[in-house]
Amino acid sequence: MSPEPTPSPEPVDHRPAWEALLDSLEHDAARHAADPTAVVGWSEPAGLGPVPRDLVGRASRLLAAQRDRIAELESDRRVTLEHLGALRAVDATREPRRAVYLDASA
Repeated sequence: MSPEPTPSPEPVDHRPAWEALLDSLEHDAARHAADPTAVVGWSEPAGLGPVPRDLVGRASRLLAAQRDRIAELESDRRVTLEHLGALRAVDATREPRRAVYLDASA
């Protein structure tokens, strides 16, 4: 007797989870655009499966926006490091200060 074939699992619809994730990421991006100092926590989602074909364009636009923001942050970081270097260079040229007062009573 041959074993009975196991039924194939029902296809899982990942679309609602992907839509919720994209909604959340777009909301966070909009909030950050309104307030660049806003801190947004994020953790990698699990079990989403592949991006549904009709959501690929939306995910790609979000990815492009994130890459643009990364480029902005890298530019800001470089400018900040240049300013820091200039401040350190100025500080290195100063002569050490000498004591202004003499404690004659000690």
